[in-house]
Amino acid sequence: MRKISAIFLLLVANLMIVYAQGEIDDQKKIFFRNERTFAGIINTEGYGFGFRYAKRLDGFKKSTYELEFSYVKDEEETKVSKYYSQQIGSSFVPGKVNAFFTLRAGVGFQKELFQKYDRGGISIRYFYNFGPVLGILKPIYYEVEKSKDSIVVKKFELDEISNIQGRAPFYLGMDEISLVPGAYCKFGFTFEFGRYDKTFSAIETGIALNIFTKKVPIMADNDNKFAYFTFFLSYRFGKIIDAQFKDDINKVDELLNN
Repeated sequence: MRKISAIFLLLVANLMIVYAQGEIDDQKKIFFRNERTFAGIINTEGYGFGFRYAKRLDGFKKSTYELEFSYVKDEEETKVSKYYSQQIGSSFVPGKVNAFFTLRAGVGFQKELFQKYDRGGISIRYFYNFGPVLGILKPIYYEVEKSKDSIVVKKFELDEISNIQGRAPFYLGMDEISLVPGAYCKFGFTFEFGRYDKTFSAIETGIALNIFTKKVPIMADNDNKFAYFTFFLSYRFGKIIDAQFKDDINKVDELLNN
């Protein structure tokens, strides 16, 4: 009986898969597609979010314009917490002197390799982007125990690491922000799986490289680096804009104005 039930469930599952792959898409297709999308991004050295505008060049290619903001961690970072005054101290990273963020603005190119014909199908594209990147460094302050009843707020010092009780409020050091310019490039693949032609849902994965004009002082040691090579994964969502419809509206406006 169990074998029969398992075979039945397997047949039902296969039928559902076949149906999903071959489901007829009767919605009105948008062929002249421009895209406005947002993304949540994680990578091997941090996380962030971004915006991208993709402009149609032909049926398979688009030019892209993007803006991304990310938090970057050093590979040696390890959070710890301390117990004091019978309370749990705030977690902190021993040896960390700066919080590091990046702001990237780039242009690029996108090409579709496999089109999505059926509702529930997947289209696959490759893309690359490049442009300037601005590194943003904000000093980190710590709560340091000077005596049994005295705690001061100050920047990290190696000889006081055992006296650190926790991280001070993040806003401290905002007036000491410094900038490090650089450049970036990235390459990846987009797997679009949205069921509706007017909305955009996709998973992206690939590699990225940020190069700065000097070593970025995240940690107190001398192993900081000026180049960051990462693997990234992101979920991208947004809206499809019918470029042909917009062109038609512009032509009508021109005729009316003349």
